[in-house]
Amino acid sequence: MLKIYILKKTIRQNKLFFSFLIKFLLFYVVFTFVYKIYLTQYNAENKELDFFTEIVANQAKQLMLLFHDDIQFIKHDKEASFKIIFKEKFVARVIEGCNAISIMILFSAFVFAFATQWKKTMLYIGIGVFLIHILNIIRIALLSFALYYYPKYEAFLHGTIFPLFIYGVVFILWVLWVTKFSGYVKRITAK
Repeated sequence: MLKIYILKKTIRQNKLFFSFLIKFLLFYVVFTFVYKIYLTQYNAENKELDFFTEIVANQAKQLMLLFHDDIQFIKHDKEASFKIIFKEKFVARVIEGCNAISIMILFSAFVFAFATQWKKTMLYIGIGVFLIHILNIIRIALLSFALYYYPKYEAFLHGTIFPLFIYGVVFILWVLWVTKFSGYVKRITAK
């Protein structure tokens, strides 16, 4: 009985944390599952790239063409990806993981977990997802140009600099959500 009492007391004292955790995990698991179902429509063994990744690749190409006309995005003949050719040199490829959907789900799950008003939450998620998408297009374009001019820094650019950029923006959006827009801080300080 004492253990049950302690458990109930702990849950009661940390109600906000457990509420956050349950909402975050529920949102994240459901939307990750939906995304995985979406991906099953495409056969990577037959070199089929999902629709959203094709959109991302096309938008990155259009952005790069604003700065240089010697850009080609060619469907890869051996895998589900697009090859990015800059000045007749293969510099990068766009694969399913480059579409930032997993980052958008993570961002949205966190925002949802701190939701206090549905309309404001959905608006912030929409704006945040749009911003992440735009920044991801810019990231792909910049990374492609950087890999042409600095190929020996590929691991550093792709593995450190550009993930730090995109996750840094997501972190800033989270901080703004919790401290300025969600109403969570007001609700906590009112108690």
